Amino acid sequence: MLIGNIAQQLYNTVDTIVVGKYVGDNALAAVGGASPILNLLLVLFVGISTGASILVSQRFGARDRRGLARVIGNCITVTALATLITMGLGLLAIRPLLTVMNTPPSIYEWCASYLTIFLVGGAGFIFYNILSGILRGMGDNVSALAFLLVATVLNIGLDLWFVAGLGMGVPGVALATVIAQTVSAVLCTLKLLNMRQYFDLHLGDLKLDGRYAKKIIGLGLPSGVSQGVFSISALLVQSLTNSMGEVVMACNVVVMRIDGFAMMPAFSIGVAMTTYAGQNYGASRPDRLRSGARQGMAVAFFMSLVLTTGILLFGGQLAAIFTSTQELIALSMRMLRILAVGYLVFGINQGLCGFMRGTGDTTTPMWIGIITQVILRLPLAYLLAWATRDEAYPNGRPEALFLSLVISWTVATLLAYLAYRRQAKRLEREFAAVKAPGEAKAEPGA
Repeated sequence: MLIGNIAQQLYNTVDTIVVGKYVGDNALAAVGGASPILNLLLVLFVGISTGASILVSQRFGARDRRGLARVIGNCITVTALATLITMGLGLLAIRPLLTVMNTPPSIYEWCASYLTIFLVGGAGFIFYNILSGILRGMGDNVSALAFLLVATVLNIGLDLWFVAGLGMGVPGVALATVIAQTVSAVLCTLKLLNMRQYFDLHLGDLKLDGRYAKKIIGLGLPSGVSQGVFSISALLVQSLTNSMGEVVMACNVVVMRIDGFAMMPAFSIGVAMTTYAGQNYGASRPDRLRSGARQGMAVAFFMSLVLTTGILLFGGQLAAIFTSTQELIALSMRMLRILAVGYLVFGINQGLCGFMRGTGDTTTPMWIGIITQVILRLPLAYLLAWATRDEAYPNGRPEALFLSLVISWTVATLLAYLAYRRQAKRLEREFAAVKAPGEAKAEPGA
């Protein structure tokens, strides 16, 4: 799963490297300026993917072939309907959102064209993420990884051809990504159709069933809502970033691309813990839930420690991959040093939240995220920016953007640990009640 997440991160990273090297720093800023808007427009699918993965893992753990088929069929139908709605509304919202974010005129049209191409051809990207989530829910990480690696290699080749060869600029990297992820979505579909040892998917399973659709949306809605709130928060922070000028915008892109790799162990453990906890909850194995939670935290911390050390040692060389501008490289390295401490606590936070989601509590991680990323991080970023204004940075220093992020991660981890302890006690009572004479076992995921 970690290898797969790193491969997926390569999509954005290769896009950034290619435009930075072959087009320039402004193109680098354009790709970064478009990302928060794209994340906002795709939040609905984060919820669907989360709900699908949890429900699939629980049905798979309970060995429910018919229920598994109905869940998968409804996931596909709900995703198709949501894709049509998102594409229509998203195309209308692109330019108003760019204007609200104070996007500099020098990169405005590049941002608009990047987002337009992504939305028009975004079905492949959307369905890959949903279908790969279903595969992971059944424990098949290998297939999802193989298809992603194929798409990553294709994306790199198309990036170089469209941008360096054909001179298409920023629109070229968007088109390359859309084509590559469409290929990965087709491969995931073919794989699912051939997994008859676990379920039998028929056309009738694609018919929208209120029971399954409500469960998918009910489990995934908190994740979708929290991601939506995060995206709105990111738009407001991006607006603050934009006010600091193109150099800080480009620095933010470089740091966030490197940051994406540093956070991969945490995200991987979080998703793995969701699947692991969901399967063992469905199979009524509280012993494996307890030991898995402890070991997951240890693995997350160790992997984050290794990658963070690498970034501190080689951060300057990593920044130089994206740009040749020495001022930009030095600024990026300063920001990476601030983020380094935060990566260690972030891994523990993701593992704890993954455990809670897998055992059916998707609401608590949502509230933790809203409290720390919106109520805490957003005003803190603006406050620190206001407090650090000087002649070189009249709208605040870029350190404010990243210091506020580290503080919010730390508080989120403390809250997640307290919530995990509460959830663990609730599960102990639930399993004890199931074992009591005369008590019926609760339906997994109910």
